[in-house]
Amino acid sequence: MMDPMDAGMRYTPKSSDKDWEQAVQFLPATDSTKLEKKKGPGKVGAIIGVVIFACVMALMTGLLVWHFHFRKDIKVKKMYSGLMNITNQEFKDAYENPNSTEFQALAKQVASQLREIYSRTPQLSRYYVDSTVQAFSQNSVIAYYLSEFHVPVSQEAAVDNTMSSINEILTKSQRRLTDPQGALLFNSVETSAVDSRMFAKSSIQRFSARTRPNTAILIESPGFPNYPYPPNTLVQWQLRADPNNVIKLDFRTFNLEGDCKNDFVKVYDSLAAIESRIMAEKCGYYSPNDPLSFISSGNVMLVTLVTNEEGDYPGFRAHATQLVKGSRDVTCGGILTGNTGTLTSPNYPKYYPPLTKCEWTIQVPSNMNVKLLFSKFMMSKGDPKCQKDYVQVNEEKLCGELPTNTVRTSKTNQMTVIFYSDASYVDRGFNAIFTAFEPTNPCPDKFLCSNTRCVSHDLRCDGWNDCGDSSDEKKCNCDSTMISCRNGLCKPMFWKCDGIDDCGDRTDEMNCASCKAGEFVCGNGKCISDKQKCDRQNDCGDNSDEADCGRATPCTESNYLCKNGQCLTKQNPECDGVKDCEDGSDEDCGDCGTRPYKTSRIVGGQDATEGEWPWQVSLHIKSSIHVCGASLISDRWLVTAAHCVQDEGSVKLSQPGSWEVYLGLHTQKQLDKAEKRYLKQVIPHPNYSEYTFDNDIALMELDQPVIFKDTIRPICLPSASYNFPAGKEVWITGWGATREGGTGATVLQKAAVRIINSTVCDELMKGQITSRMTCAGILQGGVDACQGDSGGPLSSLGTGRMFLAGVVSWGDGCARRNKPGIYTTVPKFRAWIKEKTGV
Repeated sequence: MMDPMDAGMRYTPKSSDKDWEQAVQFLPATDSTKLEKKKGPGKVGAIIGVVIFACVMALMTGLLVWHFHFRKDIKVKKMYSGLMNITNQEFKDAYENPNSTEFQALAKQVASQLREIYSRTPQLSRYYVDSTVQAFSQNSVIAYYLSEFHVPVSQEAAVDNTMSSINEILTKSQRRLTDPQGALLFNSVETSAVDSRMFAKSSIQRFSARTRPNTAILIESPGFPNYPYPPNTLVQWQLRADPNNVIKLDFRTFNLEGDCKNDFVKVYDSLAAIESRIMAEKCGYYSPNDPLSFISSGNVMLVTLVTNEEGDYPGFRAHATQLVKGSRDVTCGGILTGNTGTLTSPNYPKYYPPLTKCEWTIQVPSNMNVKLLFSKFMMSKGDPKCQKDYVQVNEEKLCGELPTNTVRTSKTNQMTVIFYSDASYVDRGFNAIFTAFEPTNPCPDKFLCSNTRCVSHDLRCDGWNDCGDSSDEKKCNCDSTMISCRNGLCKPMFWKCDGIDDCGDRTDEMNCASCKAGEFVCGNGKCISDKQKCDRQNDCGDNSDEADCGRATPCTESNYLCKNGQCLTKQNPECDGVKDCEDGSDEDCGDCGTRPYKTSRIVGGQDATEGEWPWQVSLHIKSSIHVCGASLISDRWLVTAAHCVQDEGSVKLSQPGSWEVYLGLHTQKQLDKAEKRYLKQVIPHPNYSEYTFDNDIALMELDQPVIFKDTIRPICLPSASYNFPAGKEVWITGWGATREGGTGATVLQKAAVRIINSTVCDELMKGQITSRMTCAGILQGGVDACQGDSGGPLSSLGTGRMFLAGVVSWGDGCARRNKPGIYTTVPKFRAWIKEKTGV
């Protein structure tokens, strides 16, 4: 029996013109005397030359004719996977066993029926080879099959188009196909081209399993967990559940290569790899705290693993269970009454099932209207008209991914909400809250946004887009602490001159270069004489006057120094994937700054996912609570703030015995899941000032090294020349606790902030900023602004790796709205860190 997955093209032509050019050779001369120099070529020589030229031209002409004409007719193997819904057969248990006589008899009929279908379609009949049935399932009987065609290259597109419309073709000619006595009757045929990446694998493995009530089936990639999955392999698991049940697939571990072009898992809502029934294609690394989970529309599912020749990755482990149709995870819709309530897509916040439709009718008191607020909305992307997956609110269809807190309202006391998913590609769905409101007073004691959202009056004209449509920031009168944009908007002063157009009309980026003629504008806004540029002195204070000076030696603070003494003028060359140093030392990075888990999209919250910030450390006073953060920079050393280790009365925080260290921690209430260490020594910077917070940095050495794993990895240390420019997005993370013992967040928090122009920041902070301090402010507003933690990292993404840009130091270190946080600038202390730690 043909196995269509066993081989790819049976003949691969040489397609490069160079192959033919290399085949043309000159014949060796048999008489050397004829090659002696003469006054002229002679009559015989001319004739021979003409003949040789003619032969060469004939050969080249023949090759060109073959290349541009006959080559088009070279045939390639095309595989199409599909299903046929047979209506005049009843399902038998024996159909689940491909070795049973019943299976083989029906499979033979299906193959015969398919041959007849293709023979009646001129575009297909001449190229058809054979079909094989892979499986049968219930709903009368559904046959899953593979059909093989050998198609000329020039006809591939035409055959693809014909196969995609085969159901419509059959609708016109169904009577002729079903008239013969004993023929199979069917009401639909669905087919699509098989993913070519599944072809020509050296190893093919197939498994079948049936779920049972209250029992989980274990599915693992080959070799898991002791060995990486094998290369160049196709593995398929056909899963079945009892009738009137659906299959739920939960991935407990998922760790594949990050590029889906190489290794990937596909989950299908069928028993064959039919692309029109694919639910998801996944690769990379997903956190166990935010696992992948899928639900089928019926009682079958196919899981497919495809790998290429390169890379060692652990693979996956999943559990498959069955759920009764109508159970909580797979149902939705109904009548909702009252003044408030919630509604979600099925299986939220995990992936909703395909081929699902639900309808809610929301009814509030007769004198009220309905407001629907989506805190999260992630529907599989479709066309602009939302003809695939969508949520319909009254007459409006919503699809794709919508901003947090999208609002829709009704004009009556009733609202209809419809959820719909088609046969392919699912997503995480939506979470919504409905509330009743008085039509004449939609926002009691609050500001009414143009999109009908309500926000506090205190948020009006504060520079932040709280409404989501900027209506709270229009028609404002800016005070002296704000940038007055020409378009009427007000923006925080610390966005001025950071290289980013925050106003939208570049008002905030005007008049930034106020230096006189003959002066150089430093990166921090300072003016110096042009003669001071490239004089090997840091006249600006931020080294910007010594950057890009076109010299390799001798090195200055603005140059990167390779281990072999070579100097680079390129900015931030380390760990960018390009070998700039001759000895490659700029790319000697190890595992620093890498995050193992694939970052999930998070809407409506700032909770970090487990493993997202594996260098984040929680510092506890021994047998007490979390008081400071820190960053892991090697298997032994941490970086934190010096103010975290200053003695407070009887509490000797400068002594290593006062501390407990938790690495790989995500939730403060689950300390037992983290790696606990004690300290060997604490080294605050000798020039730390408790009055100005200058030089606010300290080092901690663990009592024993930590072993790196998914949730514990070091962050990269930037070189002394590393530049973090104004306007660059960076991240602060922490549990939100203060040194005074305030209550902090239980789950690790994160917030996006932006580097602030140091000159502007110094003005805002009344001249308290030194050259060893970096200012950063939060990008997005929110009254729950405390997202940072003293001593914790200010993380900056380089070219694929995270670097430690700063240490949370003072000011509003929690990044409150309109208040910049102040961070210790790590590059300024790179030599000191190297001296004390060797890192």
